[in-house]
Amino acid sequence: MQLEIKQIFTAFMVLFAVIDIVGNIPIIIDLRKKVGHIQSEKASLIAGVIMIVFLFVGKSLLNLIGIDVNSFAVAGAFVIFFIALEMILGITLYKDDESSAVTASVFPLAFPLIAGPGSLTTLLSLRAEFEIENIIVAVICNVIVIYVVLKTSAKIEKLIGKNGINIIRKVFGVILLAIAVKLFAHNIKMLLA
Repeated sequence: MQLEIKQIFTAFMVLFAVIDIVGNIPIIIDLRKKVGHIQSEKASLIAGVIMIVFLFVGKSLLNLIGIDVNSFAVAGAFVIFFIALEMILGITLYKDDESSAVTASVFPLAFPLIAGPGSLTTLLSLRAEFEIENIIVAVICNVIVIYVVLKTSAKIEKLIGKNGINIIRKVFGVILLAIAVKLFAHNIKMLLA
């Protein structure tokens, strides 16, 4: 076992950017309004478990069902694209009448918002470059940050205000849209090559 600070830090920053938990604050606040309460511990833990399990079995699982990483990333780009459209246009594409605090903590919060196709695809890419134990430490560090943001999202909302959140939501929606386009363009090129 060889822990390397540089690898841990790089993997942490890459995952942090892709998960974009700070950018997801408006979505978290919307979810909290819809269902009343979000179980921060449960959402963080489930997202962390999904990411670590996928780190070990992701590629094999995709190969088993005949899906390559590029196809998975293209599908992920569509999911991110529609989440971004919701943020920018202020519409709701995802509808679930049976939403409760328990289900919202798992879907759509833990998956696909935190441990979504973007972060899972990133984990597969990181695995090719870094030692697996360094990636696990980076995932755990991200889960801690996610937990803190989920726990303090109400305070963050009060600090920023309704208009501030709307502005952040639109700005991060555009950023998310750009990530979706980049993910799609890069991976469709690989599929068609």
